[in-house]
Amino acid sequence: MTERAFAVLGMFDSARALLDAVPAIRARGFTRLEAYTPYPVHGLDTALGQRRSPLGGMVLVAGLLGAAAALGFQWWTSAVDYPIPTGGKALFSWQAFVPIMFEVMVLFATFTAGLGMLLLMNRLPFFGHPVLSSKAIAATTRDRFALAVEPDGSLPDRDAVREALMEAGASSVEVVAIPSASPPLSPRLALRVLLAIAASCLAAGYATYWAVKLFPVLPPMSHMQEQPRIGAQKASGFFRDGLAMRIPPSGTVARGAMPYPFEDPQEAGGLVNTLPRTEEVLRKGREAYNSRCTVCHGALGDGVHTLTAAYGARPADLHSQALRDAPDGAIYHVIMVGKNAMPSYMADLTENERWATVHYMRVLQRALNAKDEDIPK
Repeated sequence: MTERAFAVLGMFDSARALLDAVPAIRARGFTRLEAYTPYPVHGLDTALGQRRSPLGGMVLVAGLLGAAAALGFQWWTSAVDYPIPTGGKALFSWQAFVPIMFEVMVLFATFTAGLGMLLLMNRLPFFGHPVLSSKAIAATTRDRFALAVEPDGSLPDRDAVREALMEAGASSVEVVAIPSASPPLSPRLALRVLLAIAASCLAAGYATYWAVKLFPVLPPMSHMQEQPRIGAQKASGFFRDGLAMRIPPSGTVARGAMPYPFEDPQEAGGLVNTLPRTEEVLRKGREAYNSRCTVCHGALGDGVHTLTAAYGARPADLHSQALRDAPDGAIYHVIMVGKNAMPSYMADLTENERWATVHYMRVLQRALNAKDEDIPK
């Protein structure tokens, strides 16, 4: 019975000799060839008749998929699931998504290149390539060049292959046998490998933790409190005027943020509450009042609350005659700009929420003074 062989390996002294031998061997009818060289040889893939590696196409497709996935995810989060207008720009401002698209594209492409090369091209985790056990492998990794004729199954006419290699210029020929199948990975060995990985991770984690504890300011460790910055009032040579703080151009305002034109309650007294006094509006006003006003003015707006009374503060009584006679616009003005210890809620409440709060305060005044039942439950 003919012994099964993986290949017949011919050794050549130079890359030129190897390139010249390939056409001669293929002309003898041996087309399943593989070359082993210590460095890349230009033109060898074409001479062997090997097709172009599919790895480049795989990386291209994975990169495009990564970019498309990043774009779709950012569109869904920014324009669909949780839309937040930023600086007056459109919700789907794809220009701002380009950096993340690039990073995810590189991530997908890199993993595809690495895993595709290792798992598909090199067929890992198979480590037992027969040529690695040959006598010629040591010279092949230094300065010799090998050409292998790899048949399907057994090699019935080894002498013909040996003769063809010698005639093509091979200095020596070796028959590489198919190694015996290695036993499957045992559960005990797999458990040991996992335990070794876990122990290595724990050791690296503890070493990093104590290194940061013992040497907290060693480079390249950086801290935000140590980053370079320029104070608003400091000089800067970057700008022509020598100042670090940029003053907005004269006569301009931020988009969607027109300046509030009134300076005192008397000027704002002419403002008219545009919201109807409906149950939904009163409910919205009650929510705004309870979250921002109750802590000082009390649930009934009488200026009595345990928190403010504890440190002797005396918030305004919303039921006083002066506030009852004040127009809606004056109360709206106080909510906008604040008064005394009361902060401004201009940035915290929308215009509708501020007018709804005014409606609710009017209802509180009527309910406490006239025993009205208008307060929404």
